[in-house]
Amino acid sequence: MPKRKSYTADFKLDVIKFAKDHGNRAAGREYSCNEKNVRDWRLEEEELKKMNPRKRARRGRKARWPNLEENLANWVRSQRDSNRAVSTVAIKLKARIIATEMNIADFSGGSVNWIYKFMKRNNLTVRARTTVGQKLPDDWENKLAVFHTFVLKEKTELKLSDEDIINMDEVPMSFDIPASRSVAEKGVKTVAIDTTGHERTNFTVVLACTAAGGKLKPMVIFKRVTMPRETLPAGVVVVCNKKGWMNTEVMQTWTDKCFRTRRGGFFKKKSLLIFDAMAAHKETTVQKHINSAGAHIAVIPGGLTCKLQPLDVAVNHPFKTFVREEWDRWMTSGKHTFTPAGRQRRATYVEVCNWVIRAWDKVKSTTIVNGFRKCGIIPEPAADVSSSDDDSAESDTTDANEEQLAAAMEVFCEASDFDSSFDGFDASSDDDDNVDE
Repeated sequence: MPKRKSYTADFKLDVIKFAKDHGNRAAGREYSCNEKNVRDWRLEEEELKKMNPRKRARRGRKARWPNLEENLANWVRSQRDSNRAVSTVAIKLKARIIATEMNIADFSGGSVNWIYKFMKRNNLTVRARTTVGQKLPDDWENKLAVFHTFVLKEKTELKLSDEDIINMDEVPMSFDIPASRSVAEKGVKTVAIDTTGHERTNFTVVLACTAAGGKLKPMVIFKRVTMPRETLPAGVVVVCNKKGWMNTEVMQTWTDKCFRTRRGGFFKKKSLLIFDAMAAHKETTVQKHINSAGAHIAVIPGGLTCKLQPLDVAVNHPFKTFVREEWDRWMTSGKHTFTPAGRQRRATYVEVCNWVIRAWDKVKSTTIVNGFRKCGIIPEPAADVSSSDDDSAESDTTDANEEQLAAAMEVFCEASDFDSSFDGFDASSDDDDNVDE
């Protein structure tokens, strides 16, 4: 007898694709397989697409009650279409109800083994809940175009370089930043990760960067009434309030101690400051204070920070990762003190400030520039052209800019048109009992 062969699902799909174009016999000759196999595989194409590409067979018992399973699978999918949670217990109870309605007397009641086999046969599995991303407004594409047009107009009229375009954002942090996963031995029932118990003791870091990749001095807002008594490092600005979050007073302090201290800020160099539509950013007194520093303002439309805020798009995530590395290094090799009950105290304000400084230094300039490019605030780098084409390239660029400016004048709207409600960090939910007196 000839030796039996097995084929992967990926191989079978390749054969099916070839057979559709050239016929079953030609596919059999091309791939050295039986023509009957090709015919059978074509009938099973949809099933093969659902399989693991490397799997060679579809072993397993067929459904004993196919109609019941079909109705049950349809019910599960209808529940998920409505974003309702479906547990294996719910599947078991629903299976019993369907069996009763269909008068299936020999249905065993849905054992755990049957439930998981049913899920496997119907391409279902247990999944963790995913976080809900920011929902874009209905007319987001139009708002995106208008914002880009506004930035282009400001950049051209004020003759701004990339160094003069700044983005600012607040980043909520905590004193403990443990990882959610850890390497551990197989089979252990508990995977504990040690912390100081301050995962919910929050503070805020205010970051700002330029489209040229420059970084402004970071600010840290601690949740306490008075300033810490320790001597804080010079590389960061520290303020305190009861909520540990941005407000009108802190915004004015940031303008004076971070924004004005940037290169050229003392001479009120013209610039464009981009930030989101948070209430503290839109206060009239705050905007006048920023204007007095020579800056024009572009407020990102509500719901579009994921598209237009370079810090959100490219910078905040690596910054938080670097801060977590600093916390992890402190937990494993730092100097610690303990309470009389033996509980480890959290990091000091000085240590936290040093984390922020070192993490901010680690963020690469190229990462910042790429964030501005992804948001469409600065253009992608132009392709290299030969010197003989310099004059024509410059002429084409000038014409393109003139066309863009003409379009900008038609759709341009005042900066106030970008204002919208802000659903950001809710500091009011914090427990004021944690405020250090």
